[in-house]
Amino acid sequence: MKKITYIMITLLLTGLFYSCKEKLGVPPIIPLEDFFKNPEKSYFQISPDGKYLSYMAPFKDMKNIFIMEEGKDSAIQLTYETERSVYTYGWKNNTTILFVKDVGGDENMQIFSVDIESHEIMPVVAITGVRADLIDWLKEIPDEIIVGTNQRNPQVFDPYRINLKTGEMKMICENPGDIIGWLTDHEGKLRMAIASDGANQKILYRAAENQEFRVLLNISFKDNFNPLIFTFDNKNLYVLSNLGRDKSALVLYDPEKKQEMELILENDEVDMGGLMYSRKRKIITAGYYITDKTNWVFFDEETKSLFEDIQKELPGLEISIASENKEEDIFLVRAYSDRLRAAYYRYDLKNHQLTFIHDVSPWLKQEYMAVMKPVQYMSRDSLIIHGYLTLPVGVKPKKLPVVINPHGGPWARDEWGFNREVQFLANRGYAVFQMNFRGSVGYGKKFYEASFKEWGRKMQDDITDGVQWLINQGIADPERIAIYGGSYGGYATLAGLTLTPDLYCCGVDYVGVSNLFTFMNTIPPYWKPLLQMLYEMVGDPVKDSLSLAETSPVFLADKIKAPLFIAQGARDPRVNKAESDQMVEALKSRGIEVEYMVKDNEGHGFYNQENQFDFYRAMIVFLDKHMKTEKQ
Repeated sequence: MKKITYIMITLLLTGLFYSCKEKLGVPPIIPLEDFFKNPEKSYFQISPDGKYLSYMAPFKDMKNIFIMEEGKDSAIQLTYETERSVYTYGWKNNTTILFVKDVGGDENMQIFSVDIESHEIMPVVAITGVRADLIDWLKEIPDEIIVGTNQRNPQVFDPYRINLKTGEMKMICENPGDIIGWLTDHEGKLRMAIASDGANQKILYRAAENQEFRVLLNISFKDNFNPLIFTFDNKNLYVLSNLGRDKSALVLYDPEKKQEMELILENDEVDMGGLMYSRKRKIITAGYYITDKTNWVFFDEETKSLFEDIQKELPGLEISIASENKEEDIFLVRAYSDRLRAAYYRYDLKNHQLTFIHDVSPWLKQEYMAVMKPVQYMSRDSLIIHGYLTLPVGVKPKKLPVVINPHGGPWARDEWGFNREVQFLANRGYAVFQMNFRGSVGYGKKFYEASFKEWGRKMQDDITDGVQWLINQGIADPERIAIYGGSYGGYATLAGLTLTPDLYCCGVDYVGVSNLFTFMNTIPPYWKPLLQMLYEMVGDPVKDSLSLAETSPVFLADKIKAPLFIAQGARDPRVNKAESDQMVEALKSRGIEVEYMVKDNEGHGFYNQENQFDFYRAMIVFLDKHMKTEKQ
């Protein structure tokens, strides 16, 4: 009886405690699963004829494909994957959906088709140990697609035209061994290719598919000449190019005369990101670039009006067009923010009517989510570093426990928007700091090149300088700063703990590189054509052996003072399990505390829901143990 009374009093006091904290503006502790469980419904698309909505939803914890007729509430399940979630999917025609998945995280993507009437699933390209990538959906040709596969040679991808009805698979041309990318025109003809000698590139072009490719341009891999689409007469090209400039601009290019015809759009601060276009009206409609957030520039009044109409209904949210029907009079809109994971809406262009479809995670209340604030600071060698700071809700920004979270890539970038990891950590009382260190994409050629052969050096200094900036601002408690990242972010975690061992109280390495020598030797075979480029960007194992040894954390394990948690997928084709094994062995041999989680059915990052739950559950226990933060 006394035990029951004690439990009841404890629960009552706990409830009052959380109630008081909510009144003070501190949100309740939200269950871990709410952040990381699969959305109820997501990745909405509309069929070309506008009759069906499709989406992905969980079935036995795996993401599968469902469809429903417009105006009806009942849905039909099309796939029943139970071992591995569907990776992505799309409408091929009014009755056929294509979807992609791999096996156990090996990243050898397989393509399947499913008929929405018969529900029959057929393999399109599903060959063990072979990767298949969609080159062109051929939207105007109902029963054909173009796919690149490495079935002939694991290191290179040949383009095939596949007939979905007959299954016929015909090679368009044989990859001579150096082609790393292909581009078709609006009739589905293969007209361009990008070749690489491992460092420098050739842009190849042909006026017709029955002609030989000829060299359009010779460029360094440091330069960017990225053909996006042909003009709608299939003669010229819309290209993102930084040739002769620091920031990539959107330009019109004449491949016959081999010259830039027109500068369409550029920005002084950042690279252009891409463009939108109308297949029906055969015009480009908008371009965009990303500073702190996405900025749109419209070339077409109809598209500008569409965005303005939607923005009036959804103030404060970022919006993008997720899908549209062939007539382009019905659009599916994806809306999001730093505190809203995503919500989908249907926009009827004729009636200018916006209709709510679904919030992908309705259990995550926006008022409980933290604000992601764009910030910037100066590196020690005077580069401006942009980043995002997320503070826990309702807590004064003074001497907080902070998780430093460098992104992967490393030639990628963090962007403003909803981040499940960040919100989870903020809900547990941690500030989270993400920075776009040198080499992060989108900030121009000089910023990109400033990262070459700087793994563990200036790239790491940028992270360290960000930590010091937080301390100087009074936001971070110097005694309670952790570092956590995945892939390159995992390397940065290990580098932070070895090169600046007094800066962090603990670290979490998620599928991170520990040995730069073995990293080069265990990359997937289809990365081999780019190996020389990696040597120039990261370091040559022979010519730069001393530098690589000095910045490979596995050789510096004796410098680590802080506890470490490592997570690894056993089937990872990019960062081999041996990377993590080496680090764990090196630490244990020196008596340093290290926790190690391996998932046998995962690759480069945990994709299955139960594995994500295990990882984040272990991570928060680890952080709480070593950060010693007062819990809400």
